[in-house]
Amino acid sequence: MAVSRISLINYLGIAAGAIITAAGLDLFLIPNKIAAGGVSGLATVIHYVAHIPVGVTMLALNIPLFLFSVKELGVRFGLNTLFGAVVLSVSIDVIARYAPVITQDIFLSTLYGGVVCGLGMGIVFKYHGTTAGTDLAAKLIHKFTGISVGQALLGVDFFVIALAGIIFNSFELAMYALISLFVTSKVIDLVQEGRSDTKAFFIISNKPAEVAKAIMHDMERGVTFLQGRGGYTETSRDVLFCVVTSAELSTLKKIIHATDAGAFVIVADTTEVLGEGFGRYASSP
Repeated sequence: MAVSRISLINYLGIAAGAIITAAGLDLFLIPNKIAAGGVSGLATVIHYVAHIPVGVTMLALNIPLFLFSVKELGVRFGLNTLFGAVVLSVSIDVIARYAPVITQDIFLSTLYGGVVCGLGMGIVFKYHGTTAGTDLAAKLIHKFTGISVGQALLGVDFFVIALAGIIFNSFELAMYALISLFVTSKVIDLVQEGRSDTKAFFIISNKPAEVAKAIMHDMERGVTFLQGRGGYTETSRDVLFCVVTSAELSTLKKIIHATDAGAFVIVADTTEVLGEGFGRYASSP
């Protein structure tokens, strides 16, 4: 019963993400001829050349690609991928009938199209789905040529963007498409990983025990002792590792300085922190 409930939530999340992605394409990118890579970009080019609806073209490209991928790579993506691809394709053509062109400013369309599409795709990925497209093509290229998936994906997207620039006779549109692709990828990462409000501290001190005790007593934060060795002196010593919120950043700096003013401190951004005192683990599908 729990599995069925999680599956339903995943499908609802994939559908919501696909619809948001379709809205980003229809409201910003497609009307302004911004073909930001992928199957959607190729479908946009075909739309302006052959006047075929973008969703229909995407479905025509995605389903054979999906079936061939299942045959060559195995059932790795399952129904989630097919479901996401169908919902996205149908949503694009449905929304296109009613969606107004919000702006004809190319830069605004590039920026907001990238943000909205990134938000939608991030939600799709977060709920364990994909919308087929160039990620499957990249995996097939990797299988038959040995080229890494990342390089193959970059190559396919670059080809689509370059083709759009040639067909539309505008290298400016191609450059805007690259910007949109970059924005989309960054927003996808933000949605999947979240915006972490935490910092990681690595502390190398001549008074590790005192510093650790002060942190645990004054801030009630855990401290981990890591084993380190100086590269020049070859002397073994403890390295303290501690994670705090951004609001506690100044407090921890003051504690370290007050305990050992000569301590060497590295402060690093964290993507996500899970566990006691921080975030919770999400339920697995």
